[in-house]
Amino acid sequence: MTSDSKTRSGGITIPQHVGEAAEINYGGEAAPDYGPLARDRIPVRSMADGDLHALVAIDRRITGRDRAAYFERKLADALTESDVRVSLVAELDTVPVGFIMARVDLGEFGRVETTAVIDTIGVDPDYQNKGVGRALVSQLLANLGTLRVEKVRTEVDWQDHDLLAYLHRNGFRPSQQLSFDQPLI
Repeated sequence: MTSDSKTRSGGITIPQHVGEAAEINYGGEAAPDYGPLARDRIPVRSMADGDLHALVAIDRRITGRDRAAYFERKLADALTESDVRVSLVAELDTVPVGFIMARVDLGEFGRVETTAVIDTIGVDPDYQNKGVGRALVSQLLANLGTLRVEKVRTEVDWQDHDLLAYLHRNGFRPSQQLSFDQPLI
């Protein structure tokens, strides 16, 4: 090895100057660069009509409120109002432990780009920090990519620091668009 080369862990010589030859052994054991994806370790499936009770129960454990009417309406929309079902449920031991509700829009506010909107995400508190949310988002993004969706967006209360941090860890960034609202009451 020349003084202009470095050896990194694994014994691979990395040239320091353009034109310096370094032989790489492609027949050796593969580097452990990639492990199984979260969606490979936690089963994720399409949301179904029978998931309403589980969605409400998980949400109640997270929020402390009963929002059954909201979930009844959102589940009906997810299953009947869209030609493409993108909402998902994560299961462990055949028990739903998390969900993500999303829809695909073909354009709005004068834009024609295909956008997916995440409406609601929830992970049972007993299963948080175990990769369930990451599995849901990972599978959703893979599915949306197959559908050639150009962008995924969601809205978050700016004071919900945990959710903001979670979204940031999953690659979401603040949008260049501003959302405006005006209270009527």
